[in-house]
Amino acid sequence: MLTREIAERTRRFVAGQIFPIEREIVADGRPMDDALRMELQKAAKEAGVFGPLSPIEYGGLGLSTLDQAEVLEAAGTSLIGPLALNCWAPDDGNIHLLAHVATPEQARRYLAPLASGEVRSAIAMTEPAPGAGSDPTMLRTVAEEVSDGWIINGAKHFTTGAAGAAFVICIARTDDGPTMFLVDADNPGFKVGRRMPTLDRASAPGGHCEVTFEDCFVPDEAVLGEVGQGMEHAQARLAPSRLTFCMNWLGLATRAQELAARHISERHAFGSRVADHGMAQGHLADNEIDIEASRALIRRAATVIDEQGPASSASRHLASVAKTFVSEAVWRVLDRSVQLHGGLGVTEDHLVARFLVEARAFRIYEGPSEVLRWSIARRVLRAYR
Repeated sequence: MLTREIAERTRRFVAGQIFPIEREIVADGRPMDDALRMELQKAAKEAGVFGPLSPIEYGGLGLSTLDQAEVLEAAGTSLIGPLALNCWAPDDGNIHLLAHVATPEQARRYLAPLASGEVRSAIAMTEPAPGAGSDPTMLRTVAEEVSDGWIINGAKHFTTGAAGAAFVICIARTDDGPTMFLVDADNPGFKVGRRMPTLDRASAPGGHCEVTFEDCFVPDEAVLGEVGQGMEHAQARLAPSRLTFCMNWLGLATRAQELAARHISERHAFGSRVADHGMAQGHLADNEIDIEASRALIRRAATVIDEQGPASSASRHLASVAKTFVSEAVWRVLDRSVQLHGGLGVTEDHLVARFLVEARAFRIYEGPSEVLRWSIARRVLRAYR
């Protein structure tokens, strides 16, 4: 099936089935719970647009990274769209990670139900200070090897989707280095605590939670990948995950641009349509420039990931470049769109206000812009040392 056809199906699905209920969730407080998630994902399956990130053998579309770009942009025209298609965090990155690292038994037990939308997952990496945040070398959660498995102790926060997740991928320090572990939600040593009151709240079932591992025993089969290779596997997950965010959020930027253009075309001030005023046109033009530049960077990074693999230096570099630029470009587009709506732009009568608030965290998660600029510069400077 042609990618463009899937993208067009996705646009029709989001516009026809997601837009009508979007306000209830984004602005009116209807909770995005698992019952609603599964209802939307069932509809996406019936429309033939479910699972753009999932392998075909698990009911997905099996798209390449480049093919995903147009489809995920279409999904992202609503804050709820990516969730309905099962291409939203943290499941997006975990599907990719499990597809590349899991043993056959782990794939059967964890990947298959995750890729099909039967369950949700979480990844527990970020820790309260002085633990690991942007610097993974500060990891404090420890996994101690015992005769028949491992015992994990530590605390994490910003564990997205933890409440109601079927399992968590925990990154813990071992004698051989950071290691990933699959921890079932019903493990008595694993506890989900407070749901953190973050700005972004509309599209994440399970929220962003504090979690603890207290004498949490897992068997040897719970090790995901190789012992001591947790950071390497995390790096391979990061490039595709960063691009997924870029694709989805770019879709929301294009939606905001359309809403702003429509609004100023209908609104009159100072004797003419607002759309006829040069300053308003300047905002629209800058939005269009940011959107097109973002689209080009995403496709460039996606092509290299497909050609060289997600763990290659070039893939990681270009994904970092794209994530830094797109996260800031999306913010600029949404901010200008709010401005073009005037006073109404800061009310939730128009969804651009909620779009702006929800997008703020994009410049921080999966690598803050400042950290990514540092890593980009270091790669550039290697050629001159």
